[in-house]
Amino acid sequence: MTIEIEDKAKQSDKAAAATTTTAKEPAHLRTYRGIRELILSGDLVPGEPVTIQGLTERLGAGMTPVREAIRRLTSEGALVFHGNRRVTVPVLTRVELDELIFARLALEPELARRGAERISEAEIIALTGIDGEIDAAIARGDTRAYLIHNHRFHMALYAPAHSEVIAPIVDALWLRSGPALRVMCHRVGTQNLPDMHRAAIDALHAKDTGAVAEAIRQDILQGMEGIRSLLETPDA
Repeated sequence: MTIEIEDKAKQSDKAAAATTTTAKEPAHLRTYRGIRELILSGDLVPGEPVTIQGLTERLGAGMTPVREAIRRLTSEGALVFHGNRRVTVPVLTRVELDELIFARLALEPELARRGAERISEAEIIALTGIDGEIDAAIARGDTRAYLIHNHRFHMALYAPAHSEVIAPIVDALWLRSGPALRVMCHRVGTQNLPDMHRAAIDALHAKDTGAVAEAIRQDILQGMEGIRSLLETPDA
């Protein structure tokens, strides 16, 4: 009985510590991350106007941190500022999409290869768990969850590379791709979404870094070509 009480007390202390850590996170950073997730998950769709008032209500945040986050995301290309003081989510053109495809194919397979060289068994197990979340999202047709976990998978694979130059660029490319991916997923349905993650995981177990890079290359290509098809047949 004493051990059980002590264990519960320790769990309570850990929960309190986690809550304190979250509470101590600066409001502007918490707000920035919240808006980032709305963009990455496609909750903010291409062409949608973004207002300070709308985001404060949506996130329960103050006007100042929302304003700062919008300014930062605009500088990163995730939002577009128009001359009439209007801010929107970018609508990809064919030229911009071609550039995104080129950049992602040039950088992400290499980042995946570098990550694969340094990844631990525990991190591979974590990746497998994330891939399971993706499969579950696909099975229930949950596009938002699919996109969130798909982003988590890629970032978790790239993280062991400890890249301070390539990783931030890739992160910005994902912000530009997220809303269009959501539209594409709604059009084709989650059952038809590309998934090369299992091949990447198998290659990680085999310690075949080249195969990991190729699996990620194929994963990116299939997803981005889906967006290209959408742009070519917008009313299909």
